[in-house]
Amino acid sequence: MSGKGNKLKNNTRKESGSSRIKKKKGKGSIGGILKFIKSEKFKFISGLFLIIFSIYLLFAFISFLFNWHADDSLSHSFKSILFNSDVETHNWTGRLGAALAHQFIKEWLGISSFMIILCLFISGIKLLFHFALLPIGKTFRFSFIAIIWFSLSLGFIFKNTDFSTILGGTFGFQGTEWLNGALGKVGTAFLLFFILIGFLIIAYNLSIKNLILFFRNMFFPEPKETFADNVSENKKYNTFSDEKISNETPSHTTVEFDLDKNKLPDEDKNHLSEENSPKNEKISTDNIELTIESPATNVEQNDILNGDNKESDETEHKTIETPYDPTLDLSSYKYPVIELLNEYGSDTVPVNKEELETNKNRIVETLNNYSIQIDKIKATIGSTITLYEIVPAPGVRISKIKNLEDDIALSLAAMGIRIIAPIPGKGTIGIEVPNRNPETVSMHSIISSERFRNSNFELPFALGKTISNESYVADLTKMPHILMAGATGQGKSVGLNVIISSLLYKKHPSQLKFVMVDPKKVELSLFSKIERHFLAKLPDSENAIITDTRQVVRTLNSLGLEMDARYNLLKDAQARNIKEYNIKFINRRLNPQNGHRYLPYIVLLIDEFADLIMTAGKEIETPLTRIAQLARAIGIHLIIATQRPSVNIITGTIKANFPARIAFRVTSKIDSRTILDSGGADQLVGRGDMLLSTGSDLVRLQCAFIDTPEVEKIAEYIGSQRGYPDAFHLPEYLDEDSEASKEFDPSERDELFKEAARIIVQHQHGSTSLLQRKLKLGYNRAGRIIDQLEAAGIVGHFEGSKAREVRIKDELTLEQFLNDQG
Repeated sequence: MSGKGNKLKNNTRKESGSSRIKKKKGKGSIGGILKFIKSEKFKFISGLFLIIFSIYLLFAFISFLFNWHADDSLSHSFKSILFNSDVETHNWTGRLGAALAHQFIKEWLGISSFMIILCLFISGIKLLFHFALLPIGKTFRFSFIAIIWFSLSLGFIFKNTDFSTILGGTFGFQGTEWLNGALGKVGTAFLLFFILIGFLIIAYNLSIKNLILFFRNMFFPEPKETFADNVSENKKYNTFSDEKISNETPSHTTVEFDLDKNKLPDEDKNHLSEENSPKNEKISTDNIELTIESPATNVEQNDILNGDNKESDETEHKTIETPYDPTLDLSSYKYPVIELLNEYGSDTVPVNKEELETNKNRIVETLNNYSIQIDKIKATIGSTITLYEIVPAPGVRISKIKNLEDDIALSLAAMGIRIIAPIPGKGTIGIEVPNRNPETVSMHSIISSERFRNSNFELPFALGKTISNESYVADLTKMPHILMAGATGQGKSVGLNVIISSLLYKKHPSQLKFVMVDPKKVELSLFSKIERHFLAKLPDSENAIITDTRQVVRTLNSLGLEMDARYNLLKDAQARNIKEYNIKFINRRLNPQNGHRYLPYIVLLIDEFADLIMTAGKEIETPLTRIAQLARAIGIHLIIATQRPSVNIITGTIKANFPARIAFRVTSKIDSRTILDSGGADQLVGRGDMLLSTGSDLVRLQCAFIDTPEVEKIAEYIGSQRGYPDAFHLPEYLDEDSEASKEFDPSERDELFKEAARIIVQHQHGSTSLLQRKLKLGYNRAGRIIDQLEAAGIVGHFEGSKAREVRIKDELTLEQFLNDQG
């Protein structure tokens, strides 16, 4: 009996063991399926399928719109169309496409079914590339409402037509039939109109005032508003019409992590919201608490902008005469409109919870590996960079964290990691980490921001957005000069275009002039169309965009003469700066017969400074330094860009007069220290990522992006309007060489003049050293002969370290020239 009992027990144990194994296998299979669903492979496959299927549906729907008459004779059953091989359809996508198109468009929702394709496509893009073309949740909600409204509206409008079921679908047709019976046609029309207005108010936050303006402009259109300078003494233009002004809310997000492991939060475990909420939202995952904060006010970030530039107007005196208006010469001038600029991406920054969690865990893990404890970590998410602020535990040395910069970059597998230890004005240490999917900052979003529209600066210009995703706007008169450097292709030329375009959006041609120097001859040529409006040049110069080195030297010396003349005018007017002088002139307190005139601001732009220094050297550096030292008060400002920030290009004398410096990505720490006097520029990620130094402060910005077609449209818009007869003329400057050449008398030529001319023409190389070697002369005599050859027109002007140009190309022509000279 005992043996039988043992057998029964063993059998029951085997059965129970096998059942446990089956349960474990069952749980394991379910867990494996869930794990596969969450894996990147499943997301990739699903995203690819949704993209391909949405494109397939698009072709099916479009083909149905052309061939629905021919396919309408078929059976209306989905199964009969799909599975009956005898059915021949005219749809481009075969029986399946014809069946789907027939079901969606005719049987269900009409042409509004195209919005389903949009939802499928952006979902596929999100799964495949981890990038949202449009906000997923918002797009799905808006598309659902729009599908219902368009189906009903099209069914109501085209009710008695043959294609009513195609435009509105069966849902729209039968829905309007029921609404017409319940409310009547008038009631149905009012209901659809009410739903439309309600949707616009909720979706786009429209106010009653904006709606009234919208309908007023619809029935009584007005001329297009222009973007004008609303802080000028002559307030004749408005910056934007009311309908263009939007509520600008700071779109940066702050995520706070609570690292107290002994405390478990009570909140539910939720996912991180992709849209900023006006309230604080706490999310807990295991032992980490995240707080998303959306600030209600826009905080000023830039020290340059702290001064509100509201100087007292005590210098203004009331006069009986009408104030002088400098804009009357071009009174019909229209400022560029915002529609000339393109929009790239959205103004809101998407929050990727997975990326935040991964980076936070790796930072904490790396610090723990080196026995560094932290009390708190908080993340501020920007368009390109996320700033993780760390509060170290008491007793932790800052230098220990600073020395782990390369280790943190290795653990995050990201380039462009920068550690700020400590953050100025805060008791935290900052770690800047590039986002996996950076957002493009469009020039449209910067120009349309309230900070730029309402700026009270004399020369306001926009640069881009800060890490906290706020528009950065500064005053060029407060800088007062900018030095810009960075490696090739990192955004210098785009940065120059951003500065120029923002000034064009705010200033009238009578208030601002540009002197543009472009040794590369192609970067600034786009602005040649605005020559008669905004450019300045020498009186004898053909092109306003300066590309020749000799012309650059003459232009800089001419600006020096203009600077001296302006200082004399300020001395006679007893004014300290250009602003006070112009106010007196506008109020007619200065007599034009005594030489006084309205003084526009002049901005000198040099795109490639290194080429000029290599070619002319001291001839460029000396007048440039003098202008940089003295020209601030009389309204001449410099913006210099170079791709070689080495010490022989950016000398100490130049750096001392350029307190504002912009550094795009450079290749070495030495270059970063040359431009910024500190490291960091070598750790940028490129593509417009930059550091702005304004003295003691260092700000990281993402430069706004403006494409070449946008610049062309702005220049074309301005250039197509009536301008001045010619560009603004700078004072005429005669260099010493041209004056000295007039002193030579042909009768006093050197005995070896003709032989030297033959040697120069034979070798096609005009240099003093060549004559020294060939004729065995001393330097002074050879230099004198070269000057005589220049006076005779055989060789060109002095070009620094380069040989002079030989203007006579062969010996036969030279002999004829010498015979004619006698």
